[in-house]
Amino acid sequence: MKTKKRLFGTDGVRGVANIEPMTSEMALQLGRAIAYIFKKEPRRHRIVIGKDTRLSGYMLESAMMAGICSMGVDTVIVGPLPTPGIAFITSSMRADAGVVISASHNAYQDNGIKFFSRDGLKLPDELELKIEQFIFENKNPSHRPTASEVGKAYRVEDAMGRYVVFAKSTFPKELTLDGLKIAVDCANGAAYKVAPAVFYELGAEVIPISVKPNGENINHECGALYPEKVAAAVRESGAHVGFALDGDGDRCIMVDEKGNVLDGDYILAICAVAMMKDGSLNKNTVVSTIMSNAGFEAAINTAGGRVVRTGVGDRYVVEEMLRGGYNLGGEQSGHIIFLDHTTTGDGIISALQILKHMIVEGKPLSELSKVMTTFPQILLNVKVREKKDLASMPSVAGALKNVEERLKGRGRAFIRYSGTEPLARITIEGEEQKEITAMANELAALLEKELG
Repeated sequence: MKTKKRLFGTDGVRGVANIEPMTSEMALQLGRAIAYIFKKEPRRHRIVIGKDTRLSGYMLESAMMAGICSMGVDTVIVGPLPTPGIAFITSSMRADAGVVISASHNAYQDNGIKFFSRDGLKLPDELELKIEQFIFENKNPSHRPTASEVGKAYRVEDAMGRYVVFAKSTFPKELTLDGLKIAVDCANGAAYKVAPAVFYELGAEVIPISVKPNGENINHECGALYPEKVAAAVRESGAHVGFALDGDGDRCIMVDEKGNVLDGDYILAICAVAMMKDGSLNKNTVVSTIMSNAGFEAAINTAGGRVVRTGVGDRYVVEEMLRGGYNLGGEQSGHIIFLDHTTTGDGIISALQILKHMIVEGKPLSELSKVMTTFPQILLNVKVREKKDLASMPSVAGALKNVEERLKGRGRAFIRYSGTEPLARITIEGEEQKEITAMANELAALLEKELG
């Protein structure tokens, strides 16, 4: 039987800042655990720590640093930087691990901690379980270093610059963004400086949005969860394209020149078809999750490719990509992984890849997006007291089976729990919006009755 994790969700440890488990005490313990696990041969070890712009980041950063140093490992502090930037710095500095202090798209009251290995990949479940074991079973280890053996902390002042240079290197050297007007919403988050800099330095006229973080306004009615903000800016300014990033900069939602919002499925579809044309898509295969729209899979199949689906979470997408030797994958939510360039979702690099295809094909985004037609889909979130096994609730399980039978051959339906919030997510796709909305409401009412 698979061991259930007590701290880690689909994307690290997450919760309301200063309330268990997201306390400075837990950050200290996590710091000690990650240092202990990655400290192997007798040499100086280094762990990179970065964060987004949340007020609570100062508290958690200090505690994490103290925990790591207490185990005889040095810390490298990079400050606010997108999650993929921290993964890049970790790998390029040959550090032993990386720490990201961020709750991604969540409101500022929340915070989170996630880890990268030295190759810039998120930790597998087995290592996260080891970290939990260290915390819950070995709280007072006798092997703490003393005197000159404790760790040191130092700051990398040019981390942002390093990441900007890296991001630009993923864009073809023979191309520029000259003549393009780009609106970019940085969600008052970790990408607030680097994203506008990347596009500007490549030649674009940049309209920066939500680039004044104050510790409390991250993701507040802006960024990837509120793409209508950048859509309005595109329409008002006559921009050629708009991009909305989330708080930690690892996801991207696009807006075409007409102000139409396009999610991660469209990014994947556009890039996959283009890569199949130029022969750069490994095995003509794209990896996506069960959340991707059926229209996405139909588009890939029509173009001569295939889709491999995984569970929800970009880490599972990456694991499948590595296992199968694929180089493109991602999620409908906008986490897109271009494994030829990055080891995790990167909103800036996703935007650059789309811009490349716009320039190479000489087409606006509205034209490129015609590669795919979305099937009607509805997603409903139901707040739950507990995450009870769905099979143990006959009324819910029976209703879901009934919906699946009604949709057989012309749609799909599933329910899953959020890995980061107390929510049950109902997803239904089908031919008629009215029909699937009614079905989703039926399931939501049952879930509220059982778990609300």
